[in-house]
Amino acid sequence: MIFKETDLSGAYIIEIEKCEDERGFFARTWDSNVYKENGLNPNLVQSSISFNIEKGTIRGMHFQKPPHEEDKVVRCTRGKIFDVIIDLRNNSPTFTKWQGFELSENNHKMIYIPKGFAHGFQTMEKDSEVFYQMSEYFMPEYASGVRWDDPAFKITWPLPISVISKKDLSYSHFKNK
Repeated sequence: MIFKETDLSGAYIIEIEKCEDERGFFARTWDSNVYKENGLNPNLVQSSISFNIEKGTIRGMHFQKPPHEEDKVVRCTRGKIFDVIIDLRNNSPTFTKWQGFELSENNHKMIYIPKGFAHGFQTMEKDSEVFYQMSEYFMPEYASGVRWDDPAFKITWPLPISVISKKDLSYSHFKNK
């Protein structure tokens, strides 16, 4: 696996290293020792998937509040997404900055998202599926988010929004957090 730090400190794009032959390829997507060697949290306790029917669907921007903040590894296993992270760590030099990445079934890239970040994505294709691994168990009472269209971040989404949940629409602006 190849770890490339993003513009936001502590967040990484992870690329697989393919071992190819006449059958196709084999690649490692998880190795706790390699994560530890790269200074990343190797303790992932839960995996989840989201399946998204419509192109243009937005999920986000989500995070868990302390003491149940979570590190995440996110990968698009079907279709294509525009994945967005926002640094919400008060003491970070990239506080309130966002960055977006294309993750797809074809590029096999993953993103490591550290604690203190909000995360969301927009589907770029119909029937897109996203696989998540998290360092904390989901705790509904600690689940939170900020608006996908919050002027504090000025996220540039690539497509018009086709679907967004009532819950995601109900989040307040960051300045009100």
